[in-house]
Amino acid sequence: MMKKVVSALAGLGLVMSLAGTASAYEAFTGPMGLLQNKEGATQGYTLLAPQNSKSTYLIDMQGKVVNEWKSEYPCFYAELLPNGNMLRHSRIPEAGPNFGGAAGLLEEFDWSGKKVWEYKCYTPDKEVSHHTFEVMPNGNVLLLVWEYRSYDDAIAKGLDPNKKGRTLFKDGVKMGDKMVQGIWPDVVREVEHGTGKTVWEWRVWDHVGTGPDQLDINAFCDLGNIMRVLAGPDWTHFNGVAYNPKTNEVAITSRNLGEVFVIDYKSDGGIKYRWGNPANYGQGEYPWGYAKDGDQQLWGPHAPDWTPEGTITIMDNGCYRPSGNYTRAVELDPKTSKIVWQWAPMGVGAAASNFYSAFQDGAQKLANGNWLITTTTPGHIIEVTKDKNIVWEYVNPVKQDKVYALANGHGGNGDGIHKALRYTPEWPGFQGKDMSPKRDLMPAGSPNWVEIFAKCETVPVPAKK
Repeated sequence: MMKKVVSALAGLGLVMSLAGTASAYEAFTGPMGLLQNKEGATQGYTLLAPQNSKSTYLIDMQGKVVNEWKSEYPCFYAELLPNGNMLRHSRIPEAGPNFGGAAGLLEEFDWSGKKVWEYKCYTPDKEVSHHTFEVMPNGNVLLLVWEYRSYDDAIAKGLDPNKKGRTLFKDGVKMGDKMVQGIWPDVVREVEHGTGKTVWEWRVWDHVGTGPDQLDINAFCDLGNIMRVLAGPDWTHFNGVAYNPKTNEVAITSRNLGEVFVIDYKSDGGIKYRWGNPANYGQGEYPWGYAKDGDQQLWGPHAPDWTPEGTITIMDNGCYRPSGNYTRAVELDPKTSKIVWQWAPMGVGAAASNFYSAFQDGAQKLANGNWLITTTTPGHIIEVTKDKNIVWEYVNPVKQDKVYALANGHGGNGDGIHKALRYTPEWPGFQGKDMSPKRDLMPAGSPNWVEIFAKCETVPVPAKK
């Protein structure tokens, strides 16, 4: 069986390292674009927002471009609106400080590509919007904002400057060629669509303390020397926000604290539910040695979302996990604090490195129970069934607005994709639109990877329960 796989790829000049029967892989050179499109895949259209490119694409199940929007700026994250417009969080060059995820500009484009609204959320040395956003049922937008507070403000809030690993200093912290002053806790901000008027805010700074409903200014995850800035100015590093209209609650993920939080919308109350790292509030054990995770469950969580059943989907990077790095998609029931479903590469007979990203990532639970899962760093997107079979697979081929059929041979894939989103043909914004494919996204003459892989004999591996 393996000889047939290698033979099929060798004929195209490819050398791949396949683990088990999984189609994900580690390789210096490998195929990009659509790799699998099998029976059982959820029919619809997928929104791709390559992060170092100025174009955002809507592709069909065959990977062909149905629509494209162009901006002056690269994109961090994008969504479609019910009227067919596209809203993106654009990365303006001056936005900072950039702890990873700084953006600064919301841009809305209509179906034809005309910009119809923008909201700039960047004031030098004061605030900057970052990461993702949530479109509310009323059309307003929930944003995540880093907000400056001085070193002296932090000391007054109880910060211990002498704590081991602490990198918040009175003179600031050097990032690249710049000095970052003070501390930048997060704000959840609702802005009115069309005007940018602030409707509601929830500030971390108003909830500093050591109780379970508060955030301890002296708590932070040990994520290695390269991430030491996380123990300083970038303390909370919220990176995802989601609204539940049934319960009027907001879910938030914090990379640097290793947790998901739930707060009440339009309230100034504290945290009502949290999960992922109980040691942050004195109710669990921190990791303490080789392969010892302690009571911590999440390592760089991202992209929370609510399901109709009231569960929360989360992507867990798994970066710096003492028991081993691996990325997984998780469905958490906040009523029981139990994981009710998860997907990780080891569960389907593959190596952990076959589907891994040290930062970002996203997961979307589809209406039929399938999942669209994105690992950001390689721009790798898969659709898996509830039984954990891969039925659709795509590797982003776009890098800085150029398109490639193969990775460049030096580990350089396309741009990262924070979170791809699948929309069904019934999506309201598609009604009355021309949904026919307009062109191939891939370069002319690109191999048909779907046909090539379909000819390779494979043996299924039962999913581990």
